[in-house]
Amino acid sequence: MTNGTLWAELLAYGSGIAISPIHIGLLLLLLLGPQPLRRGGLFVLAWVVTVTTMVVLLLTVGHGLLLTMEKGSSHRTGLDLLAAGALLALGLKELLDRKEEGQDAPGWTRQLDRLCAMPLPLLLGASCAIEVISPDDLFLFAKAASALLSSGLTRLQEVLYTAGFSVAASLALLLPFGAVLVGRDQVVPLLEKGKQVLFARGDLLVGGISLVLAGYLGWQGIEGLQLS
Repeated sequence: MTNGTLWAELLAYGSGIAISPIHIGLLLLLLLGPQPLRRGGLFVLAWVVTVTTMVVLLLTVGHGLLLTMEKGSSHRTGLDLLAAGALLALGLKELLDRKEEGQDAPGWTRQLDRLCAMPLPLLLGASCAIEVISPDDLFLFAKAASALLSSGLTRLQEVLYTAGFSVAASLALLLPFGAVLVGRDQVVPLLEKGKQVLFARGDLLVGGISLVLAGYLGWQGIEGLQLS
């Protein structure tokens, strides 16, 4: 796998993780509330640490078990097909649920105010738990780790690529936080507008991205079956 191909894969998997309406919505509420830099900064930091920890753990397990992740291997092909199925189910669920709700805000938006009212340590813990137990995110974390394992990287290269993946998986949170860091008063109207758009179209966005990734991983899995 070339460096460009590896970066493209990591960017795709990271983008799938980054587009989490619950986490983006929580961050926007934190940035629009009291102590935005402190609370928003800790929220983003917890997200980045969780992403990095998950990839490091999966790489450690992969190296320890000597898992083979070349295209066509049973491990990689099985992971591709399972991930494609999970993302296909998620995408269809998001789109069908949105169709049933019509013009109403998605159900998850009604939970955000309650989460934001929690003490900050509990909020951070709940955020990390949601990120870790999400099946689609778990598959994308595993796919990122498998791409790194199959590339025969040195330890230093693994560190650099893992850092790049963590940034890609955090961009949707880093960008609004960075904007507030530069000038909160100027970006508050944009944050409010972004929150409205997210609450209105978040399910469509997640559903669409999930279906695209499901198609890509399904194609990778079928190619793996042909090579095995």
